[in-house]
Amino acid sequence: MHQEPAHLLIVDDDERIRKLLQQFLIRNGFWVTTARDAAHAARLLEGLEFDLIVMDVMMPGQDGISFTRDLRERITTPILLLTAKGETEDRIRGLEAGADDYLAKPFEPKELLLRISAILRRVPQNRAGSGPKFLHLGPVRYDTERGELWRGEEQVRLTATETMLMRALSERPGEALSRSELVEKLGRGDGSAQERAVDVQITRLRRKIETDPKQPRYLQTVRGAGYMLVPE
Repeated sequence: MHQEPAHLLIVDDDERIRKLLQQFLIRNGFWVTTARDAAHAARLLEGLEFDLIVMDVMMPGQDGISFTRDLRERITTPILLLTAKGETEDRIRGLEAGADDYLAKPFEPKELLLRISAILRRVPQNRAGSGPKFLHLGPVRYDTERGELWRGEEQVRLTATETMLMRALSERPGEALSRSELVEKLGRGDGSAQERAVDVQITRLRRKIETDPKQPRYLQTVRGAGYMLVPE
């Protein structure tokens, strides 16, 4: 729960859609700032912090997927992509770029609201405890209390979705979690597309954990069962 309204950034080149979304989300208790394209959003992000970014994929200039990829180099703010394309591959490209979720146009405003609320619930909150507990994964260590991944003294940035996956896997180390279980943990609907999305997120996590992501040692695939975290 946020003690004050979450601040959302809406990025869309269509002025009518920007205004409609802004009005709808303000009525539902959010603070909302809008940007007309990626360049405008980048300037806003230099001086403001947001709880979530809702961004259209098809924009003039830099498109939403490319901008998402750039943002992931420096911030972990959750990103929800809006796309007019409903094909699975287009959605997967967004997740591979670092988006936390996607919503195909046209959509019901209520569904957007539910997606935003689900993402904000997944944003990690610090847990109180007697002291940090770490899982050691080769060159990195995972703080199970704070939901943080560290490589030496440098924190490895995780998206909200990656953090939720790490949380779920670390709660049951050495035990395989099925794709359907992980989809449920992420608060998403059923279906093969959602399970494929989990595969994409696991691939991204391996790049941040493994020395050789193509031959994973710590985040393993268990044939017929799912994925398993294997700490040292």
